[in-house]
Order: sequence, then C-alpha cells, then structure tokens
Amino acid sequence: MGEGTAILFDFNGVLVNDEPLHRDATIATLAEYGIDLDAEGYARDFLGFDDRACFRFAFTTHRRPADAEAIEDAVERKHAWYARAARRALPLVPGAERFVRQAKAEGRRVAIVSGALRREVELALEVTGLGPLFECVLAAEDVPRGKPDPAGYLRAREALGVPPGRCVVIEDSLPGLAAARAAGLRCAMLTTSHPAERLAEADLVWESFEGRAPADLPWTSHD
Repeated sequence: MGEGTAILFDFNGVLVNDEPLHRDATIATLAEYGIDLDAEGYARDFLGFDDRACFRFAFTTHRRPADAEAIEDAVERKHAWYARAARRALPLVPGAERFVRQAKAEGRRVAIVSGALRREVELALEVTGLGPLFECVLAAEDVPRGKPDPAGYLRAREALGVPPGRCVVIEDSLPGLAAARAAGLRCAMLTTSHPAERLAEADLVWESFEGRAPADLPWTSHD
C-alpha cells in the first residue's frame, strides 16, 4: 500500500509536544548569563533553530563571547534543564503514535530529522516508547548545519533510498519548512508552534494527527 514511500518527521512539536520545555530551558539558561528572553522573543528569534545557533545568536546580539567553549557550556546547561523537565512529563502530539504505527503497518519508511541534540531525542524516545518505530534518526550532531539548511533531510532521504517524489516531510517550524523546500521535498505542517496563517507556504496544514492518515499527506506519486 505505501511501499517505497517515506515520511521524514521533525521531532519537537511534531511527535513530542515539548517545544514549551525547550523554550523554558532556553530562557532559564540565558538568564544564567544575565540575558533576558521571554516567550514572544523565543518564538520570534529561536523557534526551529538548533541550540548552538540559538546561543550563538543570543551571545552575539548581547556582545558576549560566542566562541565554541562558551556555546558548548550553554548547550550543556540547557540540556540539564530540558532533561529534568522531560523526565517529569513529555506529552505526545495528539494522534502521533497512532499515525506512525499506521505508516509502518502500510510499509512506509519512517525517520526523524531533528535539530535537537541526539541525547535529547533519545531521551524523549525512551520516555515515550517511540524509539523502535524509526529506522533512521538524524540529530543536530549528524549534520554540519541545522535547519533551514537541507542537509538533514537530504541525508535521511538518501539513507532510506527513497526518491523525492515519494517522500514527505512533516514539520512545525518555518526553518524546518525552508529546509524541506531546499531539499526538494513536499511538506505538511502542524500548527503546534505557529498559527495556520503563518504556514501558507506548506503543502498541507493540520492541527494535529487526530483523524489523519498517512495516505492524506501531499504525495507527488500515487501509492
């Protein structure tokens, strides 16, 4: 039914609804450096970018050292905040597990392409029990540049051996949409991080996976 097709899932805000955890961890970490950030500023300047890009931007903007050592220190601090919160509660996006299981049952290939650190993705997969469902997981350390650079999506598609016309990305952020487009892939988006009116460039926009099926995605080739 779905043989020879693939779905490349972003992770945060697509499978696990942990963008608030990442937001709060980033805000708390920057506060340790005396940098104020609120939820609005996070959504405007940070959402969809990997940790290193976020801290590099914040430190440069506030004229603080942004060398590799300073960035890695901030990444470690933020990870500690995130890990504590994730182990307490890590909700899934409604319908996400059922959707992935249905895709697998139909013979579709499924992978994760995330801008988060691998240990954070693996922690979330462990907490939610989703790990065994995915045959390929690409995280921030696996590519030279994060989204909107297409490297992650290009590498995942090539690893699965699926042509672009039979591969669809599911995203929630604007940098993620740009990365999918740059990789030559169609993209469905969830409104977990942005309102629908900001996602007009996507091929399809859903509120969640509830009531949705893999066959509903914007495939360019028939199954």
